[in-house]
Amino acid sequence: MPRVVRAGLIQAGLGRDAPEDIQALRRFMLDKHVALIEEAAGKGVEVLCLQELFTSPYFPAEQHDRWRQLAEQVPDGPTVRLMQDMARKHRMVMVVPVFEEEITGLFYNAAAVLDSDGSYLGKYRKNHLPHVAPGFWEKFYFRPGNLGYPVFDTTCGKVGVYICYDRHFPEGARALGLAGAEIVFNPSATVAGLSEYLWGLEQPAHAASNGYFIGAINRVGVEQPWEIGEFYGSSYFCNPKGQIIVQGSRDRDEVVVANLDLDEIAEVRTTWQFYRDRRPDTYGELTAP
Repeated sequence: MPRVVRAGLIQAGLGRDAPEDIQALRRFMLDKHVALIEEAAGKGVEVLCLQELFTSPYFPAEQHDRWRQLAEQVPDGPTVRLMQDMARKHRMVMVVPVFEEEITGLFYNAAAVLDSDGSYLGKYRKNHLPHVAPGFWEKFYFRPGNLGYPVFDTTCGKVGVYICYDRHFPEGARALGLAGAEIVFNPSATVAGLSEYLWGLEQPAHAASNGYFIGAINRVGVEQPWEIGEFYGSSYFCNPKGQIIVQGSRDRDEVVVANLDLDEIAEVRTTWQFYRDRRPDTYGELTAP
């Protein structure tokens, strides 16, 4: 019997009605995403990923201490607790990107993974942090991840997470495959004119070279007051052959949905024996400083 999983991605923008107060803005974005999660549930989604730092604008567009008030514990903070309730309500596996504070003053760009009964399975912390112009100042806020590349055994299959800038590094994508990932989610915030030409290139290549599904998310719109560029949406799923099978719009809030036949993974890997033909004995220089 085919192992078909109905998977979803949520892409969203601030829109024109977003409040300026940071805590009000957080509540505004949570309310928006709760409505979109309900829409996903109505479409039969079984595993769902939200976008990077989904409770706020992409605040690393500036370097300012005021955004640190959004940080919270994982899994004991209010956002993860709320999403646990949503996961339990809809019997839905969820990947929930958050601004994590581990201890006072120590922060990560992270994502909690919840099973369909609402249980907390663990978290991924973004390993590769950009600090580049224009407006991607993540090292001001976050420490690099220290949890490796975990894969989570969910009711919908084995799920891995890679966050935004991570996607430019094939080593972690391979590590997720070696750890057994069947679906890898990459919640992102990326703008036109910087890396858009890579958006439809890198992650399909990761999917093909590793033989798994990828769900890639990007937010939408131009965020004030920074205007670092247009977040161009275009969230998509690609299959283990590296083919994009469904893609969202550039400019609107949307739930992108695809049926993923996990049996395709075995079919592709039987044809392309990339794992058999690996030569780790020749790769030592890749981990040299």
